[in-house]
Amino acid sequence: MEVRTEQHPLGFFLPPNCRLLMLGSFPPPKARWSMDFYYPNIINDMWRIMGLIFYEDKDYFLANPKAFSREKAVAFCEAKGIGLGDTAVEVIRQKANASDKFLEVVKPLDLSVILPAIPQCQAIAVTGQKAMDTILSLLPGTKEPTVGGSVVVDYKGHSLLLFRMPSSSRAYPKPLIEKAEVYKSMFETLKMV
Repeated sequence: MEVRTEQHPLGFFLPPNCRLLMLGSFPPPKARWSMDFYYPNIINDMWRIMGLIFYEDKDYFLANPKAFSREKAVAFCEAKGIGLGDTAVEVIRQKANASDKFLEVVKPLDLSVILPAIPQCQAIAVTGQKAMDTILSLLPGTKEPTVGGSVVVDYKGHSLLLFRMPSSSRAYPKPLIEKAEVYKSMFETLKMV
C-alpha cells in the first residue's frame, strides 16, 4: 500500500501586528470543515473559547448552527494580533479522522521563516500534546510547560513565552468553561484581554 502524505491546506495566518502565534497540530480532513480557516471543525471548541473570553458569548463566532464565520474569525485575529498556524506542514494521516494520535509529522514548521515575519510576536501558544511535542523537537533543551503554563524560550535571539494550552478538541476531557479560564489566563498574562 502506498503511503500518502498530506500538505497543509491553509498556510499560516500572520497579521502584521501579530503578538501571539497559536499553533495546533494539523487541520482535520476537509470533510469536517465548516469554514476555510483555522479550527474549522464545528465540534472543535476553539472559537467557542474565544467567544466566551472576548464577547461573553460562546456562539459569537457562529455563522449558523453548523458553521463558524470565517469573516468574524479573521477580523478578530487581525484586531487582536493573533497569528494562526500548525506545527506540522506535512503529515501522514494514519486514519481518516482528526485525531492527533494518528498523525505522523513528516515535516514540521520552519520557525526561522515564520518568526522573522512577525517581529512583534511575544508568545507562542500550542494547543495540544502533538503540537507541543513537535515544537519541542525544534527547540532543543526547552522544558515543557505544564498545561496552562509557560516557559521563556530564546530562539536565535528572539525571546518568547511558550505556552502549553489545553486542546480545544472535545476529546480533551475538560468542560468548555474550564478551558476558557485557562486560555483567559494566558491572554491576561499577555495583556490582550
